[in-house]
Amino acid sequence: MNIIIVGAGEIGRHLATSLSKESHSISVIENDPGLAADLEQTIDAKVVCSDGTSVHALVDANVGDCELFLALTSSNTANLVSSSIAKKMDVPQVVCRVHPSLQREEWLFDFKGTFGVDHLFSSERLAAIELAKFIRNPDSLAVEEIARGRIELQQVMVDAKSDLVRRTLRDAKMPEHTRVAMISRGSDHFVPQAETVFEAGDVVTIFGEPRKLRILVDRLRHQRGDGDALRVVIFGGGEYGFTLAQMLESWDCRVRIFEQDEAVCKSLVDRLSNTTVIHADATVVAELQEEQIDGVDFFVATSNSDEDNVMTCLQAHTLGAKTCLTLIHRADYAAAISSAGRHFGIAAAVSPREATRREVERFITSERFHLVKKLEGAEVLELRVRKGSIAAGHMLKEIDWPEGVVIVGHLRGTHAEVPGPDDYLQADDHVYVVVAPKARKALVKLLS
Repeated sequence: MNIIIVGAGEIGRHLATSLSKESHSISVIENDPGLAADLEQTIDAKVVCSDGTSVHALVDANVGDCELFLALTSSNTANLVSSSIAKKMDVPQVVCRVHPSLQREEWLFDFKGTFGVDHLFSSERLAAIELAKFIRNPDSLAVEEIARGRIELQQVMVDAKSDLVRRTLRDAKMPEHTRVAMISRGSDHFVPQAETVFEAGDVVTIFGEPRKLRILVDRLRHQRGDGDALRVVIFGGGEYGFTLAQMLESWDCRVRIFEQDEAVCKSLVDRLSNTTVIHADATVVAELQEEQIDGVDFFVATSNSDEDNVMTCLQAHTLGAKTCLTLIHRADYAAAISSAGRHFGIAAAVSPREATRREVERFITSERFHLVKKLEGAEVLELRVRKGSIAAGHMLKEIDWPEGVVIVGHLRGTHAEVPGPDDYLQADDHVYVVVAPKARKALVKLLS
């Protein structure tokens, strides 16, 4: 695939290095002469030393042949402008990195439609999602966000004590706007019908608005009540820590954040509704002891210092934190911590660079759909309803969907929901679908 990357900072360089090893044709645009020269000597790629918003630079990078455009600088403005120009120059897929504060405003303003971007993402938010997966799903099964974070996917194992065991899907009384898309039972993976009976040990793939989904997850797991919420302590109140806390608030966790910058603390207090903000330095053992972190369910280190993150996790583990997670910015450190961290009490290390690489890789596919998640026996795809397609202008219940297809999300402009049978599909809507491999071709034909 012909790929253009704008920005050779930490994220851009990591992506360029990774993708160039996979037989892709890579062009990188970087305006810093030092970074550009170093990259040219390091990887097999065409490097253009220029501004990514320059049409001349885009032409020099062979934008006419580009199949995937990645705007990965640290500037919202540069990324959105270069992405918009690339789309106007007929690049089929345009992916744009933005600051998490802009991504949080997606439900207020259609940035993708306005700038012609196919996908917006925040590296900070991707890393926070990876950390949240360990907290919100202790079974280590899938957790994903779709439809601009308004809908969540979870895979949950049905507990033998769940009230849903031996009940049919029809009788289960699911929360509104949630959906059971697939059940895995041993080696069998199938789309459930109204008369399908839940069995203990089933792995159930469910979708819904996060707060409503939690009700269903608690029933499936037969787990804790509100009085026994997970206790989470976060070290670092920057964008990583704030984004993680915001996610966990929607899951009713009891969250505390350590932050030593007073101004940042005040900002956190203003922006978070149900999180305790502690103005203290968590790298000091006495501060951790004073806040009684012994016995907390999770201690999560999210500062910008890898060394501080690792050391505070070690201290928290020694003091009695049950599970320690850490953010690691350097890719080589992340690999070392992931392989050896458990010996020191660190359950998992998350790399923003690796989270970004995995996000981008799902766009290296057919331009007619985006792969959101691979499941056992199925895929979660994002597709755009094309003007003149068979599905456009019809209610979901009027469309002859292929067997093995479940519609789990519907995005129109800034509005996202788990749709019902009476919802209409319009041209340029985005739909999120769980689909068996055998049904993918017929599904794409319906929407294209």
